[in-house]
Amino acid sequence: MAADIGSLVGGINPDWGVFGALGTKARIIVAAIMAGAILFLLGSAVVGAVHIRVGNQQHNSMETKKGQTMVASSLLGLFTVASMATLFTIVYGFGI
Repeated sequence: MAADIGSLVGGINPDWGVFGALGTKARIIVAAIMAGAILFLLGSAVVGAVHIRVGNQQHNSMETKKGQTMVASSLLGLFTVASMATLFTIVYGFGI
């Protein structure tokens, strides 16, 4: 009854939907760009958390607010990048 790792990993991969006709090289390029954007946004969120920490230690509300803005915008960007395949499929479906 034990499932192999291929079925588990296959369930995590995104369904490309209408973009399934893309070649494998194009998929790899898109995935690499998305991974780079996610790493950049995670780094930006960490920098924002550092700004919050430093602002709280120095009782500097401007620095704290800057950090909160960076963290919030980074997390919103992460959500957007992570759900791009779904968003593109929905928009394409509405266009048909």
